[in-house]
Amino acid sequence: MTVPRIRMEIGVVLLVTFGMAGVRSALRLLDAVLAPEPLNTQKITLNAPKAGVHWLDLALQLCSASVLTGWGLLVVFLLSGSGVRIPRLRGGDCLRGAGLAALIGIPGLVFYLTALHLGLSRHVVPTTLDSVWWQAPVLLVWSFANAFAEETVVVFWLLTRLRQLGWSTPAVIGASALLRGSYHLYQGFSAGLGNIVMGLVFAWFFTRTRRVWPLIVAHFAIDAVAFVGYSTLVEPLGLAGLFAS
Repeated sequence: MTVPRIRMEIGVVLLVTFGMAGVRSALRLLDAVLAPEPLNTQKITLNAPKAGVHWLDLALQLCSASVLTGWGLLVVFLLSGSGVRIPRLRGGDCLRGAGLAALIGIPGLVFYLTALHLGLSRHVVPTTLDSVWWQAPVLLVWSFANAFAEETVVVFWLLTRLRQLGWSTPAVIGASALLRGSYHLYQGFSAGLGNIVMGLVFAWFFTRTRRVWPLIVAHFAIDAVAFVGYSTLVEPLGLAGLFAS
């Protein structure tokens, strides 16, 4: 694969996936900062209803999650065309993923709560989906879609392509981390910084192991605990106030 074609592929893929998402996210943060209300009094919902009728909402939720999963499948397909294939999932990947989830998730929650009280983050509500039978399964689908798309595009594909362009290891790690931080900026300054740190850890791990599945498992676990935990424990028990400024 020629260098011009790799550069073109990077531009096109980022334009339709997380590159443009990063631009939109930065603009949404700017809008939030310019609003009269302090940043930590503004709410942002990650998983909201998409229709008033339950079965239509379910269909739209699955469609949106499928598009996100499709981003990941797109880059896996593109890499396979140049002989780079995603490794198979192994049992050890789950153990490593659990360790990474604990390493990132627990400090990340403390960092978010601290930033919220300092006014550096918006109040993030993981979900406002109605309490219907498919709520938890759909949140798990979203958790997988987020994990698969982000780790295949932002780590597996991007690092592979940048290395093919001759970028150094620190450069590809930094580029991946900055991209990850950019499309989380809509949640607040702290979300951008926190995800840059997460991106540095995940990209470094990939450069050392060439394993992407532990990253997918870790990301899935973090999102699943946040989404399902909020909908089944925090909100029903009236604990949401603990996460407010």
